[in-house]
Amino acid sequence: MRLAEPFLKLPIRFDADALEREVRALPASAWVPHATGFPGNEAVRLVTVGGEAIDDFNGAMAPTEYLAACPYISEIMAEIDGVWGRSRLMGLGAGAEVPLHVDSHYYWRTHWRIHIPVITNPAVAFTCGPDTVHMAAGECWMFDSFRWHRVHNGGTERRVHLVLDTVGSEPLRQLMAAARDAQADTRLFAPGDRPNAHLRFEKINFPKVMSPWEIRQHVAFLTANAPPHPLLQPVLNRLDRFTDDWSVVWAQYGTDDEAIPIYRQLIEEAKDDLTAIGHRHRESDVDGERLVLNNQLHLYRALENLIFVSALDQPQPARHDTASAAA
Repeated sequence: MRLAEPFLKLPIRFDADALEREVRALPASAWVPHATGFPGNEAVRLVTVGGEAIDDFNGAMAPTEYLAACPYISEIMAEIDGVWGRSRLMGLGAGAEVPLHVDSHYYWRTHWRIHIPVITNPAVAFTCGPDTVHMAAGECWMFDSFRWHRVHNGGTERRVHLVLDTVGSEPLRQLMAAARDAQADTRLFAPGDRPNAHLRFEKINFPKVMSPWEIRQHVAFLTANAPPHPLLQPVLNRLDRFTDDWSVVWAQYGTDDEAIPIYRQLIEEAKDDLTAIGHRHRESDVDGERLVLNNQLHLYRALENLIFVSALDQPQPARHDTASAAA
């Protein structure tokens, strides 16, 4: 999901000491290397597919044994009242970083990400777009993950954030609206404020077959984030034809398994044609610049991540697009 601003600090805070006690009480075996493989990054899985020890994004989500051991975290999740996707405690070792990247996959297009610092220090810096902030323990933050962002722990101990992914909720929308109101007061949500917390979890997070209407929405999203370029209109014309062809198959078959090979053929033909458009453009003298979005992510990469690998029921693992700081 996109935000109008790089960061949004929600007007709610949590008992940092209580959170820290819960986290430190977890066994060392709860911590596993982060799925990205970034050095110094590790995680405790709280919500996963089936509650299992996996990092997949696609499938019915359920709490793990470690969420069951953290009643205050469960209360926090109940207060925000999201329908929860994959959620974790995320550790960042002393001197380690999450390198510069942008989240461009379907999963992050459809989810909000909430950060609640649990254990931190003043030398932890979170950069998103042009802004850098330090998130204090117990605060509640959101950020625009479609901008390039990175985190660096310049301190001497591990930083731990509670990171919650959700498609949203009415309480979350209200908190986001209040965050933009300069007069809004920040309230404390303390342990025991919501006993017997009931949590909701995702059953559906990827389409078996993406509808033509959803494909058009994603194309419109990317178009709105694309600056003028000579190549843009030919690409959009080919995407219109791709979506029209998809609509024809959808009208006849919908999500029937027998149509999967037809949908796959449409994807491959569209990708081949888009590649050919790019080659013709590079051979011309009109403009040698790459077709990129406002965040400098290549449009073709965004199309691949957002539509082509997610339009059918076997999406690839959600990925980050990483780059050096110079990029």
